[in-house]
Amino acid sequence: MPIDVRHAVAPDQLPQFTTADLRDRFVVGDLFAEGECRFCYSMADRLVIGGVVPGGASVPLTTPDEVRSEYFCERRELGVVNVGAADGIVTTDGVEHVLAPADVLYVGRGTRQVVFAGDARFYLVSAPAHAEHPTVKVTRDEAMPVALGSIKTSNERVIHKYIHAEGAASCQLVLGVTFLAEGSMWNTMPAHVHERRSEIYLYFNLPDDQRVVHLMGEPHETRHVVLANEQAVISPPWSIHAGMGTASYAFVWAMAGENLDYGDVEQQPIVGLL
Repeated sequence: MPIDVRHAVAPDQLPQFTTADLRDRFVVGDLFAEGECRFCYSMADRLVIGGVVPGGASVPLTTPDEVRSEYFCERRELGVVNVGAADGIVTTDGVEHVLAPADVLYVGRGTRQVVFAGDARFYLVSAPAHAEHPTVKVTRDEAMPVALGSIKTSNERVIHKYIHAEGAASCQLVLGVTFLAEGSMWNTMPAHVHERRSEIYLYFNLPDDQRVVHLMGEPHETRHVVLANEQAVISPPWSIHAGMGTASYAFVWAMAGENLDYGDVEQQPIVGLL
């Protein structure tokens, strides 16, 4: 199917958008279809996200015309997250990597062939790469945990960092998964912006009859979009990104941009949000 291309949006455009406009520009759904590779190309730092559901078959990573390359990772690096409930296999240039739920595979630039198999649900995030780094698997137990928040403020959570400056090496891709404690519904609050990186969230493990209300926009001019399970939302460098769920959930966060410094953010006081 044709790749979904999302163009960059300036902050002064946001107040003019209707709910439909916001969803058309920032919300990405329908990434996961059995037997297919589906993609969305965001012009914000040229991030590409995708979904693959092998369904028991073998599904090769396709190369959309929009990336203008012989093979997908010719000039790109790739992060693969198993967001499903079963194990899956990712084969890179003949080498098999078994990914359990919440495991991540970093695929380096120059990898010519990537094939997905098993009953997993694979979420893909890719960024342009200027150098080659080794392909490496990082399990959930091997990821760097960071405990944040409190049950008293409904945002107790553990951030697991997989692809980052102190973990799996990359050119500009930074990726992790956040799991909320039982009874906590807020993520990334207090909110922040990071003007040197764009970010994309994928919400998963959310019951089909529940939703996440995701806040975005400049801190003084916020908007919201309502997201279902396995929907993603694009966050430009000028936008906050925080959400409140109606039930338990997890999310994959992924960034690309000028640096790999996870702490390079501008915190926004809660009382200053409008």
